Amino acid sequence: MPDSTPNLPTAPDKSPIRVVLASGSSYRAGLLRKILPEFDIKNPDIDETRLPDEPALALAQRLAMQKAQHIAARCPKSLVIGSDQVALISTNNPLILGKPGEFETAHKQLTLCSSQTVAFITAVALIDTRCGESQSFSDTFSIKFRELDDTLITNYLHKEQPYDCAGAIKTEALGIALIERFIGDDPNTLVGLPLIKLIDALKAYGISPLSNTNPSFT
Repeated sequence: MPDSTPNLPTAPDKSPIRVVLASGSSYRAGLLRKILPEFDIKNPDIDETRLPDEPALALAQRLAMQKAQHIAARCPKSLVIGSDQVALISTNNPLILGKPGEFETAHKQLTLCSSQTVAFITAVALIDTRCGESQSFSDTFSIKFRELDDTLITNYLHKEQPYDCAGAIKTEALGIALIERFIGDDPNTLVGLPLIKLIDALKAYGISPLSNTNPSFT
């Protein structure tokens, strides 16, 4: 599955701007802190129900943009970042895995993942509320699961309780015990935010992790 790349604005507004992460995910906030020292966090709290027959990439892109739009409406002079992730089992009949929410669903998801390759598709949407301009991009990172039996799955779920994670796994923690190998360019994508592509997108707004001249945060 080819990944989209950022469509960068050609003449960005250089006036003061603050960055707002439109997310309730502590994982995404932690990732963004790796590259930005200052940003606000606002939970968009939108309906994340999948539309009938909606493809995985389209679902992630739609929800990422809706999250950004929901927060952008009340954040002037801001660059709002929305993101969403879906997990897709790459078989003859692709199956989208969302956040399980509880043990039984998580157990079913991991049972399906046993010995399978699962693609984690993460979409990002950015909205500049100074001018209303938006852009979006996505990235995919895959993992090959080990063969998982009932005991292994049950023990993992009781220890980690990854019920707020797509595919019922925290790969940055104990979930590594379920993985045979990683497949992809940016492991941050797997956790929930493709930082390599995001850094490229932020450059269009004069924002760089290594710059001393970033726009003012108001």
